[in-house]
Amino acid sequence: LAQSLTNDLPSPPGALYSRKFTIDGEQISLQVQDTPFVSLEDDTDSICCQEQINRSIYWADGFVFVYSITDYESFRVLRPLHQHIRRIHPNANIPLLLMANKGDLLRARQVSSKEGLQLATELGGTYCEVSARENCEGVHEAFQQLCQELSRSSSSCNGEKRRGLHLVRPKSPNMQDLKRRLKQALTSKGKSATTL
Repeated sequence: LAQSLTNDLPSPPGALYSRKFTIDGEQISLQVQDTPFVSLEDDTDSICCQEQINRSIYWADGFVFVYSITDYESFRVLRPLHQHIRRIHPNANIPLLLMANKGDLLRARQVSSKEGLQLATELGGTYCEVSARENCEGVHEAFQQLCQELSRSSSSCNGEKRRGLHLVRPKSPNMQDLKRRLKQALTSKGKSATTL
């Protein structure tokens, strides 16, 4: 999605984007982890993904599943990906947005709006169809809707943290921060390397 939003300029896989905006009078700080591509393993319903995706799943408060309406395989991977997330967060009620991209390429459509809506309902999420190329406002509105859901779900948790949120959230790459964290890890006694 991030690559589509930047007019096909290359972005590194796994890039982290941070934005601040206001919802219902409250300033929200949003971090979006653009995870590398996930694929299905050899005609099965099992997914093949990098460890980086699992780390992102652990700290995420919500998920945006993006597929192309012109690529059925990008749609087909979503159900197994959701099952993978449920294994990591079996009891969590995590907001999910199913975003069908490339809404401007209707003649090349391989996934119908009905199929997208059905899957969103099955997974317990919301559905939107956008064209990041022609209308980035639609993408912005979809993310805003997800953030509103996140805000509602976090206020209903009564301050309880979901399992997995004790992990350190990634920050935007910054050499000074990386050096500080490395030095801190090396000088701390009794801390494992996994806290980096």
